[in-house]
Amino acid sequence: MDVSHILDPLNDAQREAVTLPKQSALILAGAGSGKTRVLTHRIAWLIKTQGISPFGLLAVTFTNKAAAEMRVRIESLLETPLTGMWVGTFHGISHRLLRMHYEKAKLPKNFQIMDADDQLRLVKRVSAGLGLDEKQWPARQAVWFINSQKDEGLRPKNIEDYDDLYLKTHLAIYGAYQEACERGGMVDFAELLLRAHELWLNNPEILNHYQDRFSALLVDEFQDTNTVQYAWLRVLAGDRDNLIVVGDDDQSIYGWRGARIENIQRFSEDFKNSQIIRLEQNYRSTGSILKAANHLIGNNAGRLGKELWTDEGDGDLINLYSSYNEIDEARYIAERIARWVADGNRHDESAILYRSNAQSRVLEEAMLRLQLPYRIYGGQRFFERAEIRNALGYIRLVSQRDADAAFERVVNVPPRGMGNRTLEEIREVARLEQVSLWIAAERLVADSSLTARKKNSISGFLSLVEDMDEATRGVDLETLVERVIEKSGLVPYYEKERGERGQARLENLGELVSAAGSFDPKQNLTFDPLGENIEDVSLLDEFLSHASLEAGDAQGGSNEDCVQLMTMHSAKGLEFPLVFLAGMEEGLFPHRMSLEEPGRLEEERRLCYVGLTRAMRYLYLTHAESRRLNGSDNYNRLSRFVTEIPEELIQEVRLQNTGARSSNFDINQTDGEFSLGQRVLHAKFGEGVVLNYEGQGNQARVQVNFSEGSKWLMVSFANLETIG
Repeated sequence: MDVSHILDPLNDAQREAVTLPKQSALILAGAGSGKTRVLTHRIAWLIKTQGISPFGLLAVTFTNKAAAEMRVRIESLLETPLTGMWVGTFHGISHRLLRMHYEKAKLPKNFQIMDADDQLRLVKRVSAGLGLDEKQWPARQAVWFINSQKDEGLRPKNIEDYDDLYLKTHLAIYGAYQEACERGGMVDFAELLLRAHELWLNNPEILNHYQDRFSALLVDEFQDTNTVQYAWLRVLAGDRDNLIVVGDDDQSIYGWRGARIENIQRFSEDFKNSQIIRLEQNYRSTGSILKAANHLIGNNAGRLGKELWTDEGDGDLINLYSSYNEIDEARYIAERIARWVADGNRHDESAILYRSNAQSRVLEEAMLRLQLPYRIYGGQRFFERAEIRNALGYIRLVSQRDADAAFERVVNVPPRGMGNRTLEEIREVARLEQVSLWIAAERLVADSSLTARKKNSISGFLSLVEDMDEATRGVDLETLVERVIEKSGLVPYYEKERGERGQARLENLGELVSAAGSFDPKQNLTFDPLGENIEDVSLLDEFLSHASLEAGDAQGGSNEDCVQLMTMHSAKGLEFPLVFLAGMEEGLFPHRMSLEEPGRLEEERRLCYVGLTRAMRYLYLTHAESRRLNGSDNYNRLSRFVTEIPEELIQEVRLQNTGARSSNFDINQTDGEFSLGQRVLHAKFGEGVVLNYEGQGNQARVQVNFSEGSKWLMVSFANLETIG
């Protein structure tokens, strides 16, 4: 049988993995080493040469996109359609099993799968039924608890509460939630996996059937498996010695959502007869990039070990750009991409990666300023995020009481006992009397027939907004936004949302304060320099208009030619000729939280390794000496991840060589010259550091960071003195 088309495209290590005899094996596949090719060619080889039916194989991966790509490649190699083949995600295959064996799984025939919003609503209902205060026991926190326990394979009866109030309360919610799911014939996503695992354990005849049916089990992205997924696989594999897993311990970056790097590290112990094959030849990146990645990840302990290499040469050195602040950093990146495009390249061949979503705002503004089309990959634009919209809803009500959309959004966020029935009464008054929701609420409060509880919840919200208005009169825009967020209760509300998601929301709220502090209508497209046909609007309203336009601007699909902006986590599995890693600073990347939890620093280093290996030809690392982030100024030193890269692989960028507008400007005045980073002395504010500048001649002004915060000063009037 001719299988040359299956084996010929492979290198030696890939061929060894594809043609393994029937046995368990761990394929350690480095970044860009062709792991998907190995999986698909292995399946085709088994079918063509070992007489295994296409329906006698089970191939599992993590995304529907990856599963669809795998099926297409297999069908192409075999030159025949394979409808019904068991290739899919853990959730998809678990769902298929439960549909086929619903009675044994103790499910109704037409059980329903809940999405995240459905799950949240149900948790809210059962929590209310238990008499729990939503403010003290947020539903999102309970959802996180339930899902994390299911990911560990635990039911309420398996968990000891140790007489701990937190555990006792969440176990009560978990139990009530599970009972409600059983009554309603509903399962959430975590339940699909756990219920399928329990199907194996509780029904040996079904387990034996599938163990006999599947002659080969193959798993992609094995380093991302959680506890219940690995248990699911081990039970199904049994003693058949037919499990091939492909993964990379150096790219295990999802510990915060339940992935267990221990699974890949202990695979050889759990499967005694297994073999390890390393795929180390990289087909993506230049030699310089790979050497940098190898040196970086070598600082992690407990690795299974591999060394990426390429026969395509070293290519360019890695570029390091030291900016004075985040605005300078974003401007440099945008201008470098503009030159890249001017040289004949596509926008979507470039990507900007960052550790925190909050970093995207300044980068987005730099893209807009140069009219570079961009897309936030795997996420939302800054002003589209829920926590930002909630904060802006409060800010808009302070400015415009009749803003019904803002009223609807924040009237019960954070929850304040405003039930749906009460809200519907407000809406009904507004409809009947043709007034805004705010006025309708005021009229309801004045209505003597309203119950005391309803009156208190409505009047409490109205008073809150009035208090915000009173507390923000006469203050600057940055202070206004900061005070509204503080009084809104959003910060403690999101502090209760555990995990990285809650932390990200808080960081984004802080970044909104920064956005207000640096907002200048002259820098935005809504500003008409001639002042024609523009009403006399406040800076606050101008800022709100800017936010609305930003949020409403069309994103553009993935097939459009746009610069790609994304977090490091979202970048996994992708590649680009030109890559920027922005914010390479201690406290930002590695994130400050990683220094407080065991194992987190190594995961941060793996995340950096993933970021480096996204670059194919050109890689830029950027950092800022001063960064205003999350509402405060930070002066962080260069990330340890940069210093862990050998110096001979890095070249520091000189602006005159890049074509970027020089940020190392000079402003002449009678007392001397100023440049970014220059220390200066002001008669009133004391010592400070020059962060930014704009304008020329008599109109030139500088932004200086003083101990009490940053100030924009007109150079011709400030009488600044240089220090050193």
